[in-house]
Amino acid sequence: MASGGYRQPSSPAPVSGPGALSKRTDGGPGQPVRAPSGGAYGERQALEQLQQAAPLASSPGGEAAAPVGDVAADLVGFGAPTQMPDEPVTAGAAMGAGPGLEALGLPSQPDEDMVRLVQWLPVLEHMASQPGASKAARNLVRDLKGRV
Repeated sequence: MASGGYRQPSSPAPVSGPGALSKRTDGGPGQPVRAPSGGAYGERQALEQLQQAAPLASSPGGEAAAPVGDVAADLVGFGAPTQMPDEPVTAGAAMGAGPGLEALGLPSQPDEDMVRLVQWLPVLEHMASQPGASKAARNLVRDLKGRV
C-alpha cells in the first residue's frame, strides 16, 4: 500500500468548505483539449500535448463554442505584404495621413466626470495658483481648460 504523495480525488468539490468541512477541489473534469486546425506541420499535436500536460479547470459556463472555419487562414504574417494598400498606416490615429480619430466612431461628447470637473474649474484654478501647488494640480487645470 502506497503512502504519501499526490492522490487524485474521485469526486472533487467545486468549492472547498471551511475547516473540517473542506474537500479537495483539484483533479476534477477539466476542459477538453482544443487546438486550431491549420498551421505548420506538427504544431497541432504539440499544442494538444501541452494542453494535456497542464489541463485547464472546467469552466463554470459550460462548453465554449467551437471556432468557425480555419483560424490560421485569417492570420497575416509579420513579413507579408499589406492587405490594405490604399490605407495609410496612421489611419485612425490622431495624427498623420488618413482619417483621424473620427473614423473610430467614438462619441465626441465629454464624459460625465469631465462635465462635473469643468464646473469646479474656478476652485481648481485657485488651488493650482497657490504657492507650493503641485505640477499635477496645474496640469489638471491646463487639461480642463483645453477641453472647454
